[in-house]
Amino acid sequence: MTTMDGRDLLGISWHDSNWIPLINPANVLDYFSERSNPFYDRSCNNEFVKMQRQTLDQLNTMTGLEYILLHVQEPILYIVRKQHRHSPTQVTPLTDYYIIAGVVYQAPDIASVINSRILNAVHNIQSAFDETLSYSRYHPSKGYWWRFKEQEEKEKVVPKTKKKEEPSSLFQRQRVDMLLNELCQKFSPKFYQVKPGEKPVPAEPAKEGEQPSESTKADEKDPAKTSQQVPAVKAPPEKRARLA
Repeated sequence: MTTMDGRDLLGISWHDSNWIPLINPANVLDYFSERSNPFYDRSCNNEFVKMQRQTLDQLNTMTGLEYILLHVQEPILYIVRKQHRHSPTQVTPLTDYYIIAGVVYQAPDIASVINSRILNAVHNIQSAFDETLSYSRYHPSKGYWWRFKEQEEKEKVVPKTKKKEEPSSLFQRQRVDMLLNELCQKFSPKFYQVKPGEKPVPAEPAKEGEQPSESTKADEKDPAKTSQQVPAVKAPPEKRARLA
């Protein structure tokens, strides 16, 4: 419902701070009939009775627009009804107004309540779809998946540890080791000992056309060294016949 100046009465409220401490069931209709109240229609029978200085009981004998006090819950809630009286026993309710702690509001009609609930539900559903769509991700190789804000916040808080890049893969290392083992088996190294007590040194095979080194020639000329390097083999002990 709107007023003559185009204001929506369901979206506004009215109050008078001077009246609020004094409101009671006896003067609540006088408070409602203040000139600054946009909910009050001055063409009603209440205004006529007020000008004639008559009691509100006179409204039952009149026809037309009037305001009555419908419900009281002291000291905070008062409900005023706007109705059209056809006879002393027949009235048509038009609008209800409720006064809470001195503030006047217009009660919405059923159509306004249903429209508001439907719009609220549609808005919430649309917001849910929009938020759900923002979490959806797609990649041609992976397909669809969900990525939520909580997951992104956790990933930001937890520092990412960089994995050490290995120079070669496990397959490459195993393949190289296998080839090295095969080469060692085919071409086993030879060792020789230069001096007694020293670690053996691998001997490099002499190439064709090369002359032997001086150390090798000296070893061949000196039989003493050769005899020292080759240990003497002892003969097995002789067997003696046993005496009976």
